[in-house]
Amino acid sequence: MAAAARRLLLPLLLLLASLGRAAAPGAQELRHPPARIGVIGAGIGGTSAAYFLRQKFGKDIHIDIFEREKVGGRLTSINLEGRYYEGGGSIIHPLNLHMKHFVKELGLSAVLPQGGLMGIYNGEEFVFEESSWYIWNFFKLIWNYGLNAIRMHMWVEDIMDKFMRIYRYQSHDYAFSSNEVLLHALGGTGFVRMLNQTIDESMQNAGFSQKFINEMVTPVMRVNYGQSTSINGFVGAVSLAGADSGLWAVAGGNQLVCSGLLQASKAQLIPGTVTSLEEKTRQKARTGETLKQYEITYSSTAGITSELYDIVLIATPLHRKIANLTFRNFNPPIPDFSSPYEHIVTTLVHGQINSSFFGYQDPSQFSLSAIFTTDNPKLFINSIGIVSPVQDKMNQITGPPVWKIFSAQPLTKQQINMLFSSYDSIAAKKWLAYPHYSPPEKIPPVVLRDQLYYLSSIEWVASAMEMNAISAKNVALLAYHRWYKEEEMIDQEDLHERLKTEL
Repeated sequence: MAAAARRLLLPLLLLLASLGRAAAPGAQELRHPPARIGVIGAGIGGTSAAYFLRQKFGKDIHIDIFEREKVGGRLTSINLEGRYYEGGGSIIHPLNLHMKHFVKELGLSAVLPQGGLMGIYNGEEFVFEESSWYIWNFFKLIWNYGLNAIRMHMWVEDIMDKFMRIYRYQSHDYAFSSNEVLLHALGGTGFVRMLNQTIDESMQNAGFSQKFINEMVTPVMRVNYGQSTSINGFVGAVSLAGADSGLWAVAGGNQLVCSGLLQASKAQLIPGTVTSLEEKTRQKARTGETLKQYEITYSSTAGITSELYDIVLIATPLHRKIANLTFRNFNPPIPDFSSPYEHIVTTLVHGQINSSFFGYQDPSQFSLSAIFTTDNPKLFINSIGIVSPVQDKMNQITGPPVWKIFSAQPLTKQQINMLFSSYDSIAAKKWLAYPHYSPPEKIPPVVLRDQLYYLSSIEWVASAMEMNAISAKNVALLAYHRWYKEEEMIDQEDLHERLKTEL
């Protein structure tokens, strides 16, 4: 009798235990994993998204990445005389933890950019020139700008300290459904406010002098984002952080991170241009449950093809000249997010700079390797500086150096002859680099529909390699938690205090 009771009791206990697990708050709903995930765009955002999706959803999920051009997107290089130079995103901050992890994980190596002295030119004269004596540079900054330079370093450092919280949140798998909520979780209303005012206003409110903003801050905005201090305060702070010391790049080219992440994610690359995205619904035969999927239609050398996906991530800006994507059968319709993007021209010149153009009558006295510029309608360049090729063993250039020039328009032959006394070769690339920032920013949503995500919306907060990697992990976590209905992992308040208490 006792043995028979035990045989009946064991299945009953197992049943109660399973019911208890199903009813437990925050428990994962019993749901099949997605069969197929589609990622549009194989730049740093798309490839890192595939990498993080693989980590979360596991080895059995099928992931496709669509790319109409080369893997790497705007991380690209320019060929000059058989050597390759960074043409897109060039530098990485030492606190960019995702990029550091990728480089280590993929067995890549870091290189420091070419050093040298910097000057700031206003179109008529240099308002500041670095010396090889550090102490002399310090005194010149104090003499011209008081304590503004020191205060700026502390101001940017405080913003970066708060922003670094994102890595802790993501290490605990927390996600955010919008960029505004993400920023608020990092820096409260102060971060959100920075999106709605210019960097000029943000820094004036913080007590910085207009002279310092015009002569030291503006040149950094022009070289990093091709714009002035009218850009929003948050992207302005990111830009100032990009002028810090310890900056680095990937040996062989930053685009190697993208190709490495693609391989590590075991995603399938589909070369082709995505032309449309359509919402599809069907009913399961057995249960009658309505199933929503997304049909990606793309053109390739094989013709027009369509594929169905349970989850889709858009990892390319929805700008007509970057991704001319049509949304079909969406009710209500997907709004138009095609905000202006900034045209930037990168020009490489292997030649001897004309120092007299910058006011030097004696070329032997010219020792600058980078020149930034202030706002002046007469100036036709944003910056000019000496660069090295991305290859490890090909850094020795015979003769004069190679100069990289950023400008809003292609340089004319006359302008190049003004900048250089002689040159051997020229290569140029015109590209849509980053959004045209104009606060208050209207940031596109991250969640376009259930299981349809816009990863590149982060660029309207700030466009940078690490920002796209952060957005990629956020969207991968968000897609995972929303698929399994783990709402307790999304948009949680006071995470900073909560995680301090837990630890």
